[in-house]
Amino acid sequence: MLTVQGGTPLRGTVSVRGAKNLVPKAMVASLLGSEPSVLRNVPGIRDVDVVRGLLELHGATVSSGPDAGNPDGELVVDPRNVESAHVADIDAHAGSSRIPILFCGPLLHRLGEAFIPDLGGCRIGDRPINYHLDVLRSFGATVDKLDSGIHIYTRDRLRGTKVQLPYPSVGTTEQVLLTAVCAEGLTELTGAAIEPEIMDLIAILQKMGAIISVDTDRVIRIEGVEKLGGYVHRALPDRMETGSWASAALATRGEIYVRGANQPDMMTYLNVFRRIGGEFDVDEDGILFRHPGGDLNSLVLETDVHPGFMTDWQQPLVVALTQARGLSIIHETVYENRFGFTEALGRMGAVIQVYKECLGGIPCRFGQRNFNHSAVVSGPAKLHGTDIVVPDLRGGFSHLIAALAAEGESTVQGIELINRGYENFMEKLNALGANVTLS
Repeated sequence: MLTVQGGTPLRGTVSVRGAKNLVPKAMVASLLGSEPSVLRNVPGIRDVDVVRGLLELHGATVSSGPDAGNPDGELVVDPRNVESAHVADIDAHAGSSRIPILFCGPLLHRLGEAFIPDLGGCRIGDRPINYHLDVLRSFGATVDKLDSGIHIYTRDRLRGTKVQLPYPSVGTTEQVLLTAVCAEGLTELTGAAIEPEIMDLIAILQKMGAIISVDTDRVIRIEGVEKLGGYVHRALPDRMETGSWASAALATRGEIYVRGANQPDMMTYLNVFRRIGGEFDVDEDGILFRHPGGDLNSLVLETDVHPGFMTDWQQPLVVALTQARGLSIIHETVYENRFGFTEALGRMGAVIQVYKECLGGIPCRFGQRNFNHSAVVSGPAKLHGTDIVVPDLRGGFSHLIAALAAEGESTVQGIELINRGYENFMEKLNALGANVTLS
């Protein structure tokens, strides 16, 4: 449990390392190689630990990692002795991450089979794995659903295929990439996600020997190759964590320098940050985010797939918008159940109403499905401390920001979820002058 004494502006410097939405997938990609791979800028987060454990269960050797003796966060994965893992061992990781589904393609190429236990992850929406299973079937794999999980196997080399996504799913795009690079023939993916983390994964696969082209109309073409090598790569910085600290600076009327932040990946967020009234300075090492003093501006905002405003930026920003003057409207179009975290904000004094209707400019796929996916935030609101239970990764960090901005004491339970995506967040809070105590 974390005890927070709020009301103090956060001031100081924090550093961000490799993106949570890239690093675990890059680690999985190493299974495709015939030689070791070197990944740098790896953060010390729970998702990295989970993937490391799964790699080691399958016989890969994982050495070094982000610790005091390895400031560059270098991780070396040697996949040359990969073999099948015991179902019970894999199942021990069930519920801690959704990453295991991405092991399927590489393991089918290496071993001819894969076993996937029940999947966990944050409870922010349906996020079905049907897309993944349909993709694997289209490559020629057989999928058997068992009581303990899913057994996927093939007796022949996987074959290239055509995949058309009804929505640009990041996870399914990753599945196609990790499966198609060693499949026989050409794979064409239409409606692909093109997030920066996807492009960085493509860069890694190209370093390994893959042939991948990306068109401007969200079409990715992969020419399968028979063999891939290793890679040496520095992961792009985490834009989600960067946006979280930026929103914390606004909500607490503070000033935070995020070392490692990358402006090109943050452009959409930076435009919104400036419209609210926040100020920022960019240099070659990072970005300084600060509250300007005075009132913040309300605004209308819709989340969207890249290059739109990322859904993972939405929840921390909502906390900052509780301190903006006027009515702000937020339309969530990526996940249907991402406003559950606002209930705790309401108990802290925020004035937030959620709606089933599409309150943005464009109707979305959730509009006729009875989901509370729009919100109206009225501010500025005087927040006060309360007891909070963390619901998910981004919502949990958003609650923490609210507790830091509120007057009085808050207790936050379930902070282990925050460890999934925020490296050393307690140390970073202390470096920013936060009054927090872990018990």
